[in-house]
Amino acid sequence: MNTPLAEALSIVLLVAVLAGAVVRPFGLPEAVWAVPAAGIAIATGAISPDHAGAEAARLGPVVGFLAAVLVLAHFCDLEGLFRACGAWMARWAGGRPRRLLTAVFALASVITAVLSLDATVVLLTPVVFATAARMGARPRPHLYACTHLSNTASLLLPVSNLTNLLAFGAAGLSFTRFAALMALPWLVAVAAEYVVFRRFFRHDLDAGATAREAGVPPRLPVFALVTVACTLAGFLAASALGIDPAWSALGGALAVAVRALVRRRATPLTVVRAAAPSFLAFVPALGVVVRAVVDNGLADALGRVVPGGTGLPALLGIAALAALLANLINNLPAVLVLLPLTAPSGPGAVLAVLLGVNIGPNLTYAGSLATLLWRRIVHQHEHTVDLREFTRLGAIAVPAALVAAVAALWVSLLAVGP
Repeated sequence: MNTPLAEALSIVLLVAVLAGAVVRPFGLPEAVWAVPAAGIAIATGAISPDHAGAEAARLGPVVGFLAAVLVLAHFCDLEGLFRACGAWMARWAGGRPRRLLTAVFALASVITAVLSLDATVVLLTPVVFATAARMGARPRPHLYACTHLSNTASLLLPVSNLTNLLAFGAAGLSFTRFAALMALPWLVAVAAEYVVFRRFFRHDLDAGATAREAGVPPRLPVFALVTVACTLAGFLAASALGIDPAWSALGGALAVAVRALVRRRATPLTVVRAAAPSFLAFVPALGVVVRAVVDNGLADALGRVVPGGTGLPALLGIAALAALLANLINNLPAVLVLLPLTAPSGPGAVLAVLLGVNIGPNLTYAGSLATLLWRRIVHQHEHTVDLREFTRLGAIAVPAALVAAVAALWVSLLAVGP
């Protein structure tokens, strides 16, 4: 296939895949659109079988890691971890919406960092909605916090987000060094979001609640907490020993899944569903389609505008470009496109891409799949989301958090070293 035709076809396929993932006609999963598109790209020669195979092989370990983390989060929910979180938030807030917002920020940030953004969107969001309803507080600030923090608070660890897993491999950093470099940007970005939320939703937060949460504290889910703690310790140990952290994630997932199976609270089919196989198929298929776009001209076009170096202006430029691209084509394709272009500049440039693709999607619905999933969950609870309000909030929060986080990354690189 000649280059202009291959370029046009690969772009059409990518747009079709993203449209299917965003709209999900008839409720069909994302893989229904991505897998055939990848097949068409290979069959027509838009991408060579060698390049497609290499891309799928590169994403294979990432997909396995993601599956283990999803299973771990699902069965932690079955153990009652998120119900306990909801009860703690309500009791600590004591009927005060501002304190509830603080509790949501704290819990969502930790859960996103440790159990991935999917846990915050899928499992914590319904708990937050129910907690606000029981308190009689206006739910908007707390619900919006869940979606913003599922993106922004996913900066800390390689396991926090699929984009992190991809950047982790490209940056060539150890687990602990990645966390050390991203700790300050994570704190600064979350703090910036918190300040914006307190101001933006001041009227909702000043309205007060109509009820005070009471009752017996829930049972502490000790097994889930210990398993998560051991899994995190395993990540650190594996990094120090040069072992793939995916083995630690697999260990944690097996621990909670086997316990549920033995206690007959789950079946083998439940475990498979918890791993979200359709989404796992979507990731490498999307990677193949994006690679086709890159091979047919996008890499050359972006290569001319990606800033070089790791000085503060260059990091700001890379992060801004990544944020823009995430809102145009979604953050997962954006990171797949930008990583090969920035990796030669070193870990600092790769982590700047990560700041852009994780914070930037809070500007639009289409910025990340997590935001789209959050919107569906909110609608299931019969709560409407105003597109204009979502965009106005993002227009304030994204620049504030992104600029602050990039400056913090620059400081981290100077203090810790690349």
